[in-house]
This record gives sequence, structure tokens and C-alpha cells, in this order.
Amino acid sequence: MGTQIELTAADGTRLAAYRADPQGKPRGGVVIVQEIFGLNSHIRSVADRYAKEGYLAVAPAMFDRVQPGVELGYNPDDVARGREIMQKIDFDSALKDVAAAVAVAAEGGKVAVIGYCWGGTVAWIAASQLDGIAAAVPYYGGGIAARADAKLKVPVQGHFGEQDKSIPMADVEKIRAAHPESEIYVYDAGHGFNCDQRAAFDPAASSVATQRTLEFLAKM
Repeated sequence: MGTQIELTAADGTRLAAYRADPQGKPRGGVVIVQEIFGLNSHIRSVADRYAKEGYLAVAPAMFDRVQPGVELGYNPDDVARGREIMQKIDFDSALKDVAAAVAVAAEGGKVAVIGYCWGGTVAWIAASQLDGIAAAVPYYGGGIAARADAKLKVPVQGHFGEQDKSIPMADVEKIRAAHPESEIYVYDAGHGFNCDQRAAFDPAASSVATQRTLEFLAKM
């Protein structure tokens, strides 16, 4: 369904992206921000899923700033490699790459940023700093609690797993307390519950979270 395109960020950085177009007129646009595993087959499948729901989906290859073409799996070595690359990218640079993707996704109408894991934190930061978006949906972003006092510019819907060993429920409650206007959902699941290629995949939680996300996007 999708095609590979090239984006150019505001600082001149060129990066690949996966673009998935819906059939017919788009209902809007979404930018899918990856986990620490690169623009891999799972992230492409997420973009395809939203395209099937009527959205122009763009998933930027965020790791291209460090190493082009990174596609990792989910074994311990891949996790370590993904973290190593992620730590070399500051959030200001990440937002530039997201902004370049937003410019393309905007061809479909209003744009939401949807991010997973590291991308969830990026989506949260985008909600407070990035112009040109109408909503943000972070999934289990580990860096969100440290930025809970951010002033959000757009509506946010967040998704977390109660069994997530990397994000304590105290952090989720901190986010809820700081932003009672935001929709924050918790599932009986672990970190990465939306990824059907990970051992932590929880079909029920993923299905409910996706449906809630789609209902949220419909309000853009």
C-alpha cells in the first residue's frame, strides 16, 4: 500500500519516510513516530492500518540522522542497538523530522502525531512545541512524566500499560494530575502492547487503544 519518500528537515537533514495513502479523499493526516527499532515492518504496518481507516499516514525514519536504513527486531541486541542510536538524537532534532513529515501528511487535512515508546515521548513534546498539528496520541512514552508540566497546545490522548515495568503508575498519575483535560487510558498490559511483533503484544489492549485513537482522531 505504501511508498518510500524522502523528507528534508528544516536544518537540511534528509531522511526517508514511509507514506501510506488511503483510498479516496483522506479524512486527515497522521504522522507515525517509531519506537527505538527504526522504521521497521511493524511501523509500516501501523501506517498502513491508519491509511485503511482513511488517513494519509507518514512514518519518518527518525534514525536516519545517525544511520540510514535502520530496521531492528526485538531481541536484546536490537534493543541495545536501538537505545544507542536513540540516545544520539536530541528532541529538537526529532521535532524537525516530525515537522517535515507533518508537512506531507497535511496534504490529507488536519494532522495528528501518533508515537510509540520513544516516539510516544516525541509525540508528547510535539503537542507542546510543534506548530501545524491538531492532536497528539502518545503510547507508553517513558519520558512523558518528566515533562508532565508542559503546556499542551493541542488535545492529547495517552495510552499506558499497567504492567509496564519501565513506566510506574505513579508516573501516569502525575501526567493525569497535570493534565486533567487530556484523555489518559491504562490497560492491563505491558510496555509495547500495541506491537504485534513483540512478546508484550496484547491483542485486546491494542484493539481498544486503536479504536479509542480513531474516535479521538475523528474529533480533529
